[in-house]
Amino acid sequence: MDESGSARSNSQIHTAPRTDVSRNRGAFRTHFNFPGRALPGHDDHGYGPLATVVESFMDSGTLIPMHQHRNEEIISWVPDGVMRHDDRQGNELTTDPDHLMVMNAGSGFWHAEETAADDPPLRMLQIFVRPHSLDLEPGIQHERIPDAVRNEWRHLFGPEGGEAPLSVRNDVHCYDCRLDAGAVVSLPSRPGWDTYLYMFEGAVTVDGTSVGYTEGALVTGETDVSVTATEESTAVAFCIDPDATVTRSGTIGR
Repeated sequence: MDESGSARSNSQIHTAPRTDVSRNRGAFRTHFNFPGRALPGHDDHGYGPLATVVESFMDSGTLIPMHQHRNEEIISWVPDGVMRHDDRQGNELTTDPDHLMVMNAGSGFWHAEETAADDPPLRMLQIFVRPHSLDLEPGIQHERIPDAVRNEWRHLFGPEGGEAPLSVRNDVHCYDCRLDAGAVVSLPSRPGWDTYLYMFEGAVTVDGTSVGYTEGALVTGETDVSVTATEESTAVAFCIDPDATVTRSGTIGR
């Protein structure tokens, strides 16, 4: 029987409350969610290749000036509104609900982020993945993603050479799902891997264990786990190889 009291799977479910690690820079605010902290006794704030999931807020008319990242893969997921990007490679990109951006920082990538004065206030996720090797070739991916289908998981990114629309240089797959109240879906899983669930909006139960707004749950073990929305919700899930080779030299995520 697992920690939720359910005998339906061989999984263990470790929940984590909303983070108390945050930075307030006025018009730009961040909350750092650390998947490794959900697991008791775990000596790493990250979990395998997934370093941190950052809830970021930008007021309208906010500029984050040009700055450098190194040795991390940074994914910008914008469920509503827009985030404007430019970089020293000459790209001017807009990330919104229809587009996803992956910055493969590698040996070094300079960029700036901005919301225009007439843009709505922005709440987004910036996801930091540890690459398998240091000082890889830097680059940027910015692609239109498939339309979201309610109550179905949408594959957003995965390891290089896979079937996901965008890629990162380590063993992490990411999915999102918009759930109607009462909807039931199976949590994404892969043999031998674990899954971290983050609730961006709303609340669910994971095999009977409650996971609420901005909370996380790390699900370990070979499993078929059900997710039931107790209200209209938006969830993001990460399938992670906990034994993947990782580096810990990223500018932010480490």
